[in-house]
Amino acid sequence: MLRLLTAGVVLVLGAQPMTAAAAVPAECTGDAPVTCTYDVPPGDYDVKVVLGSAREPVEVLAEARRLMVSGSSEPVLRFTVNVREPEGQQNGFGGPGAPGLTLRLSGPAPLNVVVTPAPVSTRRLFLAGDSTVTDQETAPYTGWGQRLPSHFGQGLSVVNHSGSGESTVSFLAEPAMWEALRPQLGPRDVVLVQFAHNDKQTTAAQYRANLTEIVSGVRSTGATPVLVTPIVRRWFTGSKLNSTGLIVNGLGVDLPAEMRSVAAAEHVDLIDLTARTQAVVEALGPEAAKALYLTREKRDDTHTSEYGATVYAGLVAEDLAALHLVEGRYWN
Repeated sequence: MLRLLTAGVVLVLGAQPMTAAAAVPAECTGDAPVTCTYDVPPGDYDVKVVLGSAREPVEVLAEARRLMVSGSSEPVLRFTVNVREPEGQQNGFGGPGAPGLTLRLSGPAPLNVVVTPAPVSTRRLFLAGDSTVTDQETAPYTGWGQRLPSHFGQGLSVVNHSGSGESTVSFLAEPAMWEALRPQLGPRDVVLVQFAHNDKQTTAAQYRANLTEIVSGVRSTGATPVLVTPIVRRWFTGSKLNSTGLIVNGLGVDLPAEMRSVAAAEHVDLIDLTARTQAVVEALGPEAAKALYLTREKRDDTHTSEYGATVYAGLVAEDLAALHLVEGRYWN
C-alpha cells in the first residue's frame, strides 16, 4: 500500500478493490482553498476532516457550493454529503456539474480527509422546491437549501431535489422532478416542500390539489412530508411588504395562505417560512433588507444572497428542530 501526501492531505491508495467501508482515494490540489475530488458514484458519503489543533475556523463546501461546515475550529470535522447527477439543480438548469464528489476547504491543507460510503441507516432530508431553495451553481445566487447541511453532523444527508423555475405544476409534470424523487423515498426520510414563487398563474384549487398530491405521494412511501411556505420577496409599500412581497400570484391567490390550508386539512407539519422571513425583512426595513437579497448585485429582490440564504436556512433549521422529526444526535 502506498501513502501519498498531496497538499497536506494523506491519501491511502492500494490495489485492493474498495469495499463498502473502505476509504475513497482522492486527488487534492491548491492551498486556501484546498480542492479534493473523489471518483465515486452517486450516493451518500461520510466525510472526516482532520484539522489538528490551533486552527483558524474552517469552512467546507461540497459539490455545487453546499455549505457542510461553517467556521468550525474543531480538530476533527464529520459530516455526510449526498452525491448525485446532476451535481446541482435537479432539473439540470445549471448543467450536469462535475462527476464524483468535490470538496473545497478554506485555509491551509488539513492533516487528513477520509471519505467512505455512508451506511444504509443514514437519515435523509429531502428538499423539493424552486430557485430560492436549490443548489445554485454560480455565485452570488444561493438557495437556502445550500446552507442547510451545515446544521447537521454525520449520519444525516441533505438531498436537495429542487430546481430554478419549478412550480407545483412543473414539479409533478417533469420526469426529472417528482417521478425521479418518489422512488428514492422511504421510511424515516423527511421531505420539505416549498413551491409558490413560480405558481404565478396557478388557481387556488389547482395549487391545493397539487400540494395534496405531493403530500399523499410522499406519505405512500413511508416518508414524512413537511410543507414550507415560500420565502418573501423584498417588495415594500412603505414599511410593510406588499402583495408581491407576500407571494400573492397574478390571479390574486394568496399562495402561502393556501399552503397553510392544505397543511391543516391534510394534518401535515408546516414551517411557515413566509411569516418568519416577513418578520425579518420588515424588521430590517427596505434598505437594510437589501443585504438578504441580490438587490445591489443583480437588482433582484427575489433571490437571496449567500448571507440571506444562511439566515433563512437558520430559520428552517429552528422550525424543523421544533417539530422533532429529526433526532437530536444529528444536529450540530
